[in-house]
Amino acid sequence: MCGIIGCVGRGDETLDVLVEGLSKLEYRGYDSAGVALSDGDIDMNVVKRAGELDALREALSERSVRGRVGIGHTRWSTHGPPTDENAHPHTDCTGAVAVVHNGIIENYDDLREELEAEGHEFQSDTDTEVVPHLVEAGIAAGESPEAAFHAAVDRLSGSFALVCVVAGEEAVFAVRQDSPLVLGVGDNSYYLGSDVPAFLAYTDRVVYLDDGEFATLRPSGWMVRDGDGDAVEKPVETVEWDVEDTGKSGYDHYMLKEIHEQPRALRQCLSGRVDEQRGEVTLPELDGLATPSSVHLVACGTSYHAALYGAQLFHSLGIHAQAFLASEYATGVPPLGDALVVGITQSGETADTLSALREARARGATTLAVTNVVGSSAARECDYALYIRAGPEIGVAATKTFSSQLVSLNLLVEYLAGDRRPSEERREVLQTLRDLPGRVQQVLDESTAEEIAEEYLGGDGYFFIGRGLNYPVALEGALKFKEITYEHAEGFAAGELKHGTLALVTEQTPVFAVVTGDDVPAQKTLGNVREVESRGAPVIAVTDDDQIERYADASLRVPSGSARVAPVLVNVQLQLVAYWVANALGRSIDKPRNLAKSVTVE
Repeated sequence: MCGIIGCVGRGDETLDVLVEGLSKLEYRGYDSAGVALSDGDIDMNVVKRAGELDALREALSERSVRGRVGIGHTRWSTHGPPTDENAHPHTDCTGAVAVVHNGIIENYDDLREELEAEGHEFQSDTDTEVVPHLVEAGIAAGESPEAAFHAAVDRLSGSFALVCVVAGEEAVFAVRQDSPLVLGVGDNSYYLGSDVPAFLAYTDRVVYLDDGEFATLRPSGWMVRDGDGDAVEKPVETVEWDVEDTGKSGYDHYMLKEIHEQPRALRQCLSGRVDEQRGEVTLPELDGLATPSSVHLVACGTSYHAALYGAQLFHSLGIHAQAFLASEYATGVPPLGDALVVGITQSGETADTLSALREARARGATTLAVTNVVGSSAARECDYALYIRAGPEIGVAATKTFSSQLVSLNLLVEYLAGDRRPSEERREVLQTLRDLPGRVQQVLDESTAEEIAEEYLGGDGYFFIGRGLNYPVALEGALKFKEITYEHAEGFAAGELKHGTLALVTEQTPVFAVVTGDDVPAQKTLGNVREVESRGAPVIAVTDDDQIERYADASLRVPSGSARVAPVLVNVQLQLVAYWVANALGRSIDKPRNLAKSVTVE
């Protein structure tokens, strides 16, 4: 959700670096933005505005703002509405301490009451504002700014990434606790960001902070310490993303670009991992992971739909598997036995998924993260990590990361299959996976989704149905549709239509029916299509089957092939439908209202 950028060592360019960094974090979702700049010779300059980043740019153009050290923030409201006063950075009574914050400070009510009793005056409704006042109190008591920051953090409960600057100090102080924070190491300049794109234009060398670690950045260098104040040796890693990957490359929206990047993303996911001639999957990062007797897959949102798909793949090998919503799993962990607990999270920072994984680890379970972000919390905390290799995804609505999750789960299942599947059958599966990027490209080249979107615009509601492996994709299609169109959409297992949902079916409720293959599930779904059609609802078949087109009002074709990968192809068509409907309605496609890219609070 919220975005953080910090910078030291760029001199007069600091403000430009902060604003550019904030623009690279807009994809995370926000409703206000602000900056604070200072150095050893001037007072703190704080400018913040509710609304889009353009409002902040306009405010900055109206006044002279300078400083050699600074912090910036895009806020997604949790405590208090999106107003100028509630926007970050927040300051103390003197205006000398400025702080930005991602996460939630759980004991802020008690701290605020205590500070107000001591005479501190608050200007916002936020939990964050207690922090600069705590730092102010420490400095007033004779502590150095760095020591005062550490002491303030020691009093906080909750999840947070905090970054602080103090007038008169050419330094940035920061801490991470259950909320992502990355340090960027440039040539005589140093950065902090809630995500790498914030500073990727300036350096590709990064240091991933762990929970409980403090960072101090000065023009002379950087230092990381633990909660006891002891120095921590941290490796400097190189990010493989290209800064060009985070641009739109001529597309109108990041989402459309990322939909079209799926063939490349899937090739990256598969590269070096599949040998179809030998019928083997090579995943050296999972060396030592034994085939489990059962699997728990925990996830949220789009990743939960991938978990449902993955559970069915494990079942096909005779391995008991179940998908759980991470928010429910963390509060009521079922019996684990020797289950492998797989956390699926695009960002690796999803708070509910991290809580579920931590609870599972605390109970002795082996944990595996399926994630896109190297160095993320999930990747570092789990026993194993399987990277989906989708590259940076800027649009809030997940597209290429979902497809890459589905393919990664196929690889995981085949890796753990051992001798459970005949070698010839495995070779066929792996060949199908290797062919998949080309088939996705075929869908992109031939899709009629734009025409379908135009024809069925203005429905009272939209239903998505499917069976078996197509059921999770029907759920994902509905989620993607509602996320960016703001229209009512629901996904169902096709067999559930007659258990209540048919009461909502009218001539104004288009039904997207996912039917692939000619097996029993497909035939049963065809029966559900007839049920819907008899009630007058228009049916759009997403299919590789000529037969169903006779019963549908329109169709979106996918190439015929393995039932295992058909959902990936169907998913691309449904993403395009959602995109083109949202585009026709003039929605904010890359930044849907009320939504954030990475949900880092529970």
